[in-house]
Amino acid sequence: MELVYSVCMFKRDYEPLVQHLYANKVLVVYGPRRVGKTTLLQNFLAQTKWKYKLDSGDNIRTQQILSSQDFSQILAYVEGYELLAIDEAQNIPNVGMGLKIIVDQVPGIRLIVTGSSSFELAGQIGEPLTGRKHTLTLYPLAQSELLSGFNRFELQERLSEYLIFGSYPEVVQAPNRNARIETLTEIANAYLLKDILAFDRVKSSRTLLDLLKLLAFQVGNEVSLNELAVQLGVDVRTVQRYLDLLEKAFVVIRLAGFSRNLRQEVTSKYKYYFLDNGIRNSIIAQFNGLDQRNDVGLLWENFVFMERLKHRTYSSLYANTYFWRTYDQQEIDLVEERDGGLFGYECKWSASKKVLPPKAWKAAYPDARFTVIHPQNYFDFIAP
Repeated sequence: MELVYSVCMFKRDYEPLVQHLYANKVLVVYGPRRVGKTTLLQNFLAQTKWKYKLDSGDNIRTQQILSSQDFSQILAYVEGYELLAIDEAQNIPNVGMGLKIIVDQVPGIRLIVTGSSSFELAGQIGEPLTGRKHTLTLYPLAQSELLSGFNRFELQERLSEYLIFGSYPEVVQAPNRNARIETLTEIANAYLLKDILAFDRVKSSRTLLDLLKLLAFQVGNEVSLNELAVQLGVDVRTVQRYLDLLEKAFVVIRLAGFSRNLRQEVTSKYKYYFLDNGIRNSIIAQFNGLDQRNDVGLLWENFVFMERLKHRTYSSLYANTYFWRTYDQQEIDLVEERDGGLFGYECKWSASKKVLPPKAWKAAYPDARFTVIHPQNYFDFIAP
């Protein structure tokens, strides 16, 4: 039976944006392509009482003005406006210097810029805007945001859809399975990887795509850079560089190992998760139903990890995050170090068996908490 989603607007957790805007500060909204940054910006501008100018980093004239560092040009460009909004600002060379001039020279002005390629925009605005910016990261729709369109029962009924197709706004609102697959394929091929493949440090698109496929099959497992290098036929430095780019382009997220007491704790390797299950499945062209898959546990772990990350980000729940494993294979999927305590979380698709914390974990960290996250209790973890 085909599940059809109603086309509706979902309220993003950052709305209203006015809560994040300050005079003579730049609000930077990061995130991968097609997650709704432009929509978020347009929704805000449609309601604001400030006199605003909306521009695009794709505009050649705007690129010339804001990259010129010419005070007279730049100040004339924003004269008379209370708010400047620039979409896709990463396309403007040295945009940080232009924004700094505006922030420093125009009393009371507010600025919003959006950008899809972190490694470009962060490099251009980081130093020039030190102390002058506030940053938000926008992800594909969180379960907490989907609650503005569905109730918890409906989301749980559709859980398999999120595990397979993820939660990009266009994908969630696509009318049927084929439309979701087409949309995901377009996002992955035409948009998401576009930023990376256009970067001059990427010498081989085939190597990059092969690396992504290897990561897709190893979700939730520790990754050996040496093994990846051998499989890809490149050196370890190339693998490291490509992994770094994939992180900065909002495709994958790295998780390090936790260690405080035990010599046998593994800390030298990393796990990699995809920002979206749908993108992961698109890369390996695998959209079969859950009853026809052998990777449901991996999909569940990736889903829980990302939904928890969205929750922490949007609710300002600050934590250091890790996985935990010993050399004798005792492990915990996710460890949060926050509020002076340790919290261990194990992701299990089936809740039929009681899962106890590993003995080495209890012995080393007797005060730490341990919780199993499964389909019957996950809402309390990712959208309380």
